[in-house]
Amino acid sequence: MSHPAPLRPPGVPAARRHELPPVHGAVICVAAPCLVISPEHGQLTGRGIDGIYRAGRRLLSRCVLRVAGREPVALKGRSLGADRAAFHATVRTGAEPGPDPDIGVERVRHADGTERITVRSFASRPVRLPVEVLLGTDLAELAAVAAGHAVPELPAAVHAAGLRWSTGGAQAVTVAEPPPDDALASPGLLRWQFELAPGESRTIELRTTQDRVTRAPACQVANPLADARAEGDDPRAEAWFRTSVEDLGALLLRDSAEPGDAFVAAGVPWRLGLAPAESLWAARMALPLGTGLAEATLRILARSQSGGSGPDAGKIPGPLRGAGPQLPPGCTGTEATLAFPAVLAEARLWGMGEEEVARLLPAAERCLAWMRGALGEDGFLADPHPGPRRCETQAHAHRAALLGADLLAALGRPGAEEWRQWAAALRERFRAEFWIDGPDGGRPAAALHPDGRPLPRLTGAAAHLLDTGLLSGGRLAPGLLDRAGTEQVARLLGAPAMDCGWGLRSMAAREPGHNPFGHRSGAVRAYESAVAVAGLAQAGFEKEAAGLLRGLLDAAESFGYRLPEMFAAEQRVAGSAPLPHPAACRPAAVAAAAGIHVLTALAGIRPDAPAGTVALVPLPGAPLGALRLSGLRVSGEPFAVRVSRLGLGMVEEAADVLQLGG
Repeated sequence: MSHPAPLRPPGVPAARRHELPPVHGAVICVAAPCLVISPEHGQLTGRGIDGIYRAGRRLLSRCVLRVAGREPVALKGRSLGADRAAFHATVRTGAEPGPDPDIGVERVRHADGTERITVRSFASRPVRLPVEVLLGTDLAELAAVAAGHAVPELPAAVHAAGLRWSTGGAQAVTVAEPPPDDALASPGLLRWQFELAPGESRTIELRTTQDRVTRAPACQVANPLADARAEGDDPRAEAWFRTSVEDLGALLLRDSAEPGDAFVAAGVPWRLGLAPAESLWAARMALPLGTGLAEATLRILARSQSGGSGPDAGKIPGPLRGAGPQLPPGCTGTEATLAFPAVLAEARLWGMGEEEVARLLPAAERCLAWMRGALGEDGFLADPHPGPRRCETQAHAHRAALLGADLLAALGRPGAEEWRQWAAALRERFRAEFWIDGPDGGRPAAALHPDGRPLPRLTGAAAHLLDTGLLSGGRLAPGLLDRAGTEQVARLLGAPAMDCGWGLRSMAAREPGHNPFGHRSGAVRAYESAVAVAGLAQAGFEKEAAGLLRGLLDAAESFGYRLPEMFAAEQRVAGSAPLPHPAACRPAAVAAAAGIHVLTALAGIRPDAPAGTVALVPLPGAPLGALRLSGLRVSGEPFAVRVSRLGLGMVEEAADVLQLGG
């Protein structure tokens, strides 16, 4: 199985690591594997990371428009959706007296390499308008561009109604409609002469592809996600939900081994490829949109599972991920391996077919077997071996054991009771070893060092202690903490040291080494904030859940409802706005899925498709007012639910086989 290799994320040690170019101000269009990175003014200048990419190769780096001999004055660039953006500009030709522009320019750029340039005359008399487009490319790989390796532009050749570039086995072609009046290879220039009457407009379409076809190929794979909708008293919920669904669809990629299976790429521009843990968690949070994405992602990861009988047998491979300055990198393979049986169990409850569950069950059993073998002498799971025992790793292992046991029992496989006992023993050990008492009520350690010393940092990883998972009958699995510990963690997560007003900090503000831009040492990570909101809601902590939810929604609005994977956790004050992280992926799989996870958590949907039941446990108080979610999927059929302003839930549409459970 081969996928585009994700670039190294911020924070992962490397012998020689180049600084990633800032992308926070870029306008990004994606329909994987197609990607366009544009500056806000819309001109692709041939400098930096901007350009049109397909499967990690830059097909076009320069696309500079000149109208009447000058570059238009940029007014605004904005996203029109996950896969397209518009750029508006004006030109003053001097044909009219005064300072007013007399030519309007709109450029609509699509992720598939198509761009439509429309020029419109506002002049009171006919104008003769020369239009030029300067094109160029280096056909460089995105990884080389990001690393700062300078690659010279290639010479162009005239090709039909455009230009062509080639090097080695790669090539790119840009064709224009209508064909240009002149096409000059040496400067990479296409030129038109338009005669425009007052109010008249003309449009040029540019199509950039990897071959000589005249029409750009479709980039998107068959989308397994339902086209669900949200609507309610707060219109921002609708915009956030819609953008989240669109972004997940835009990040879908085919698996090269089985093209019928699609997964969600980790994010753009740096990680347009499979990241096992993040792709799997995004599929889990998107279960309300149907089980198809989870099914395909689980199949892909099952094919990558290590075989044999060694210590890694049953483990899903994955790279290391930076964990901030206080801990060494963690292994995303460990996280994916622990997530596999839990996601399979929950997907079954949302309606995955029993035959497909049975086919994937052996891979889940191998994950559980690996977990048992990887347990240290102290009864905890190191990540990576023989490194620290992270608190979130124990939470993932505990959830895998309980949800895996539920799955084994449901399908008549042995071992369910053994895993329940294993989880009970882990709860006792965790409460004894990880909890640090203190005058403020105590806290869980972020990790235990290999020698048993606790790391007393308060981090966003504590949110995972509240994410217990869903069992048959709409029941929540028990957590690692007792009720008093759960209440204390809820209080800590809702306090200003962790809740910055825009979401959950990845490390508390008062901790040594706190950095509001640190991806694991203080920044807000959308995924972890969503986990906290859902966990707090499920545990009954309405105030804390509502506070984090409102902050995250405010942040989403500030980012045009496309949340980056992380952003700076500066304390919110009157008139402030969340600050972007210059290297964050946007869109990112888990950040997009976070919007779906948070808003569906408000309704508290707890399905058990095999039993034909679904329970609703909405968050009391309805922090966003009335909310309706429609087009969801439970048991493979449309599902709609409404939450009233009083926090009461009502199913409006469901499969005939479903009954409302308790």
